[in-house]
Amino acid sequence: MGAIYLIRHGQASFGAADYDQLSGTGVEQGAVAGAELLRRKVRCTEGRTGSLARQRATADIVLDWLGSAALAKEDPRWNEYDHVDIVANHGGGVRQDPDDPRGYQEVLDTSLAAWVRAGDRGPCTETWPVFAGRVRAALADLAAVLGKGESAVVFTSGGVIGTIAGHLLGDPEMGLLRLNRVTVNCGITKLVSGRSGVSLVSFNEHSHFEGRDARLLTYR
Repeated sequence: MGAIYLIRHGQASFGAADYDQLSGTGVEQGAVAGAELLRRKVRCTEGRTGSLARQRATADIVLDWLGSAALAKEDPRWNEYDHVDIVANHGGGVRQDPDDPRGYQEVLDTSLAAWVRAGDRGPCTETWPVFAGRVRAALADLAAVLGKGESAVVFTSGGVIGTIAGHLLGDPEMGLLRLNRVTVNCGITKLVSGRSGVSLVSFNEHSHFEGRDARLLTYR
């Protein structure tokens, strides 16, 4: 069997002029995740990252620990949904407020539910069915090139990871709306790929952010 590790990017810059940059905490989280994969002796033979800056920066940090930085291939199908577009069309265009992250999360949760309900008829540039389809395609293409005993490490986002986990459990909508919101920055989700297809082994592992590194546990 082959293994696929889905790594959520490190903490981005919530409320800043450019959200799509790792915060100082995000950089530290990447180093801890890299050390964890090294401890597990993960031998990365395939690397994938979305095209978002926060995903690519996390890939650089983590894969450097594994000596596999050159393996990272950019594939925008691993990008997160466009939260700005979704909130603009389904949540009144509320902006991120660093003083009220919970308030923004509530608006985002409501907007995502409306986005899913709208289906192909929604007003957003990328509809939910299109998003879910390109995420499934990215996973299928990666699994197809993964040989027996090989491992792939993917750097992506919470919505993608939640959707994939939900898909493998038979309910991608649940994955987006319920699993997405609890994904930890630089958490690790493990899949295995074999003759019977791709299976979910673990979701959102984050024991590497316990103990001395507990201060680095973040959800946004």
